Amino acid sequence: MKGYIHSIETFGAVDGPGVRFVVFFQGCPLRCQYCHNPDTWEISKGTPTDADSVLSKMLRNISFYKRGGITATGGEPLLQIDFLTELFKKAKEKNIHTCLDTSGIAFNPSDTQKIDTLVQYTDLVLLDIKHIDSNRHKALTGFFNDNILSFAKYLNEKNIPVWIRHVVVPGITDNKEYLEKLGNFLSAFGNIEKIETLPYHSLAKHKYKNLGMDYPLEKTPDATKEQAQWAKDIIERGCRKMHIPHKAE
Repeated sequence: MKGYIHSIETFGAVDGPGVRFVVFFQGCPLRCQYCHNPDTWEISKGTPTDADSVLSKMLRNISFYKRGGITATGGEPLLQIDFLTELFKKAKEKNIHTCLDTSGIAFNPSDTQKIDTLVQYTDLVLLDIKHIDSNRHKALTGFFNDNILSFAKYLNEKNIPVWIRHVVVPGITDNKEYLEKLGNFLSAFGNIEKIETLPYHSLAKHKYKNLGMDYPLEKTPDATKEQAQWAKDIIERGCRKMHIPHKAE
């Protein structure tokens, strides 16, 4: 089976626990205004690759990943769920920790047969909740967030460990009311191990320029670490019904 891959990072340090072998999948339906990788949007522009070829690259330096593992990111890996499942299954056969970095946009709550199989081989999910308000989510990404929030509930039902990620964009995702609402939503779940708030940065501007694309957030300032921490504190206060451990520094 072939999957379409954008690129591979052999020494990822922020894509799950430990040192990660990070596979960037090609293809994503979302058009996030702050997307760092617009070159991953079109699935047909990826490099056809099979799971054995991907893992063989990782296994050359497997000693580096003993406390880490493999992370599938993108793009949106769930668009290629058959290939993703095969990759994770083969990884687990070699006792490799598997991590899925996803927006959850491709989740279909009325047909979970394939995702039921995938999560059998998934040790951790990094779930990117871009905005808790559905209308504002659509304005930011082009889609409502119904499937994403349903995916969060599904992962809790399956007891799959989750790290929540939220990008803090000044004037867009840093509203106190919505941050509290996000925390209240997460308070119902017992599978969340960590909440990460990531400060928005504009380093992708050059990519858009090189691709001949307008950058949607041209006038939006970068977020600071202090702004990201402020947002995290508000979300965690909204999660008062459960304990969310702080990320180790």
